[in-house]
Amino acid sequence: GPPRVADKVIHRQSVRLGRTIKLPCPVEGDPPPLTMWMKDGRTIHSGWTRFRILQQGLKIKEVESEDAGTYICKATNGFGSTNVNYTLIVIDDASSGKDSQVPEGSNGEYEDHSGKQWARPRFTQPAKMRRRVIARPVGSSIRLKCVASGNPRPDITWLKDNKPLTPQEIGENKKKKWTLNLKNLKPEDSGKYTCRVFNKVGEINATYKVEVIQRTRSKPILTGTHPVNTTVDYGGTTSFQCKVRSDVKPVIQWLKRVEYGTESKYNSTIDVGGQKFVVLPTGEVWSRPDGSYLNKLMITRAKEEDAGMYICLGANTMGYSFRSAFLTVLPDPKPPSAPVPPSSASSLPWPVIIGIPAGAVFIFGTILLWLCQTKKKPCSPPAAAPAHRPPPRDRICVPQGPDKDCISSINYEEYVAQQQHLLSQGPALAPAMASKMYPKIYTDIHTHTHSHVEGKVHQHQHIQYQC
Repeated sequence: GPPRVADKVIHRQSVRLGRTIKLPCPVEGDPPPLTMWMKDGRTIHSGWTRFRILQQGLKIKEVESEDAGTYICKATNGFGSTNVNYTLIVIDDASSGKDSQVPEGSNGEYEDHSGKQWARPRFTQPAKMRRRVIARPVGSSIRLKCVASGNPRPDITWLKDNKPLTPQEIGENKKKKWTLNLKNLKPEDSGKYTCRVFNKVGEINATYKVEVIQRTRSKPILTGTHPVNTTVDYGGTTSFQCKVRSDVKPVIQWLKRVEYGTESKYNSTIDVGGQKFVVLPTGEVWSRPDGSYLNKLMITRAKEEDAGMYICLGANTMGYSFRSAFLTVLPDPKPPSAPVPPSSASSLPWPVIIGIPAGAVFIFGTILLWLCQTKKKPCSPPAAAPAHRPPPRDRICVPQGPDKDCISSINYEEYVAQQQHLLSQGPALAPAMASKMYPKIYTDIHTHTHSHVEGKVHQHQHIQYQC
């Protein structure tokens, strides 16, 4: 996971002038993070002679007043980064002793016996003084500024390696007395340049470290074993890193090889070693204490198309160097499920497809033929009919008495005529039968046929009577 702070941090630190101080960086992580230190936005490296970056933190020897400021320890690994911030205060005992000789009034101002207010010097453009370590190539120019104010108006003197500079070296100009111009730099111009600003009330100073770099004719060199071949799970996160040694700050770029036949997917590609590559977005280039430069490429939510060859390319004005590594992305353990076909009929064998409809037609035809045959058979009384013998369709049963005899020798029309004749005779002719006769004997006859699994067929005839 990403680095984390493992111990309590006291963010406000103070040290006396000339002493030594250690600023810890209690971070831990898996994998172990790389750390770098910055002061007021500037990266601390091996050129800062009094500063030493240790595994436990930052050590500053022989502290000077300009060492005061904001320090940041940045710890980074392949999963993220975290910062530990410090504010360093430098206590100048000599300056406070001088100040004690002058009575202090309100708002930090001072007053002499005549009533005139005094103010000790202060820098009016601190933002332009944040960069205290400056590297320039031979033949270039540089400006060092120490613009200040105070009452009485302060004076300024410039020193190189604690020795005063001559007016010829300074090129003193009243309008630009707060700025030191160094032109056409030579290797011997390297050193520490200090401005001392003072008046009757107090003194302040600031030191710049100037490095004049001789132009070299060597291209960058990739040090160590990185980048190395890496394997990542599908959807996981990984990173490549690249360490480059160069006399001047190089350009570090990450490229990915374009597979054959996919060039049209990209707007532009470049040739490296006879192969096509696409340029990837590159993060910040970190300056290391040993003078090398570090850059990382993060790959998040890895997909199959992220697999392939990657190269780290380091370049300066003298040329370039590169090294390649391969990324392997493991397959997705949960591939998307195949869509369910809309119908499973296509998966059935053709004999089943043909046989089911043919069988249905055969059974229906058999039942229909059997029904037609049953119309020609004589019927027996429904009370005596067996349970599994269907009554004939043309039979008309009328309840005539307790025995429920059945009239089967006449058809429906004859039966109706006979019943009308009986009704016309009245109950005198058939006193026992009158209570059983109905004015309208027949209303509806319908037949239900039931087929069973065992092959048996039952037919039931329902006759409705209405009084």
